[in-house]
Amino acid sequence: MLKLTFYGAAQVTTGSMHYVEANGLKILLDCGLYQGHRKEAFEVNRQMPIDPQTIDAVILSHAHVDHSGNLPSLTRRGFHGKIYSTPATCDLCDILLRDSAFLQLRDLEIVNKKRAQQGQHLFEPLYEPEDVDQVMKCFRPEVLKRQVDLGNGVSFIFHNAGHILGSAQIQLDVQDARNGNRRLLFSGDLGQTQQPILRDYDYPEGADTVLIESTYADRDHPSSEDVKGRLKALMDDICQLRSKLIIPAFSVGRTQQILYYLNRLQEEHRLPDIPIFVDSPLSLKATQIYERHRECYDEDASDILRQGIDPMKCRGLQFVESPEQSMALDRQEGPMVIIAASGMCEGGRVLHHLQATITDPRNVILFVGFQAESTLGRRIVERQTPLKILGETYSLGARVHTINALSAHADRHGLMNWFDGIKGKRLKHVFAVHGEPDNVTAMKALLKTHGFDKAVAPVKGQKFDVSAS
Repeated sequence: MLKLTFYGAAQVTTGSMHYVEANGLKILLDCGLYQGHRKEAFEVNRQMPIDPQTIDAVILSHAHVDHSGNLPSLTRRGFHGKIYSTPATCDLCDILLRDSAFLQLRDLEIVNKKRAQQGQHLFEPLYEPEDVDQVMKCFRPEVLKRQVDLGNGVSFIFHNAGHILGSAQIQLDVQDARNGNRRLLFSGDLGQTQQPILRDYDYPEGADTVLIESTYADRDHPSSEDVKGRLKALMDDICQLRSKLIIPAFSVGRTQQILYYLNRLQEEHRLPDIPIFVDSPLSLKATQIYERHRECYDEDASDILRQGIDPMKCRGLQFVESPEQSMALDRQEGPMVIIAASGMCEGGRVLHHLQATITDPRNVILFVGFQAESTLGRRIVERQTPLKILGETYSLGARVHTINALSAHADRHGLMNWFDGIKGKRLKHVFAVHGEPDNVTAMKALLKTHGFDKAVAPVKGQKFDVSAS
């Protein structure tokens, strides 16, 4: 028996959560936070659609909070099962979930202060640091390519997804004497091929049911050479204007990619000497974890290490830790580069840097990752003005650039390259997930041109029985 219910990342790019019932076991593939309008996200993340006490196991594709961020809610509500991930994902979750709990408590303090003044009831946190302590005890790290027995004739294998450090595809095998054995393959988030640092994704074969991400099913990314050229041009520009380059970036994955490209440009003697600030204690911890898990590196990054060069270190690089040091950057004159979280500008230190720079046309705001609908990052990319930042209104004067080639998500060419490599004669069901409506529609059209015309883009709460042929 194999049934699927889609509770997250269904016609959206956030809140990944897919519920599997297999031979009596109840399994979650991912348990992510929904991100978007504060009020909507607040309500969605509290409405756990399944009783956590009934869940036997969680299998986690990777550590980004839209895939892992609601895990502490499980233990807070009675989950006692196991959470399976790769070793690198386990280490990253330890810092990301603690950071998530801290940010929630800080934001809730602000919200509750206003509610108290208005005589309204106070909100409780979604989860707290002690809940993260409990959930980390549930983690069971598993390496790639090793079959893990879950019982009842159900097992899984992790395969490399090439998205961020430790990211994995999930192959779930279910023994079924009546209908024949079933194999479900969840792509997780697939990385773009030939990206720096990490190895490219694998091509697991033999699946009859596939869940494929659709984030960039409607476009192709520029080549990685374009990244270096555009970074150099922007650095030359702010050097000449003595201005600032603000890069909102995820602490895990994107920050390390940017540092890699800046390192390469410096080694090629193509960059002016400009101070580079990574303003995020979380980014420092994540970069240290990247340095510990070099088993995930591709051959190019490994070669650089063998030459005695750390590919994520740059001249002029400073990691900013204290809030006081962070605020002081806004009082300093350019030129300088500030890489700060969050990547979608929904919180974190990047907000006060935007406040200090967004009205000045000499400055540049550079986006290097996907900006979900309803986020401040999306509004800036769409050049909406005025913009509200931390309760204050600002006119958008700074120049806005995007470098999509830095995306950790495969584009339509990369997605179809993967699909062509994994599809086989057994394939019966394909579900397009992790994409907004236009993206999953584009994915269905792509799959049709690649020989599969029955793909489904599920909506939240939709159930499917994929047991029979």
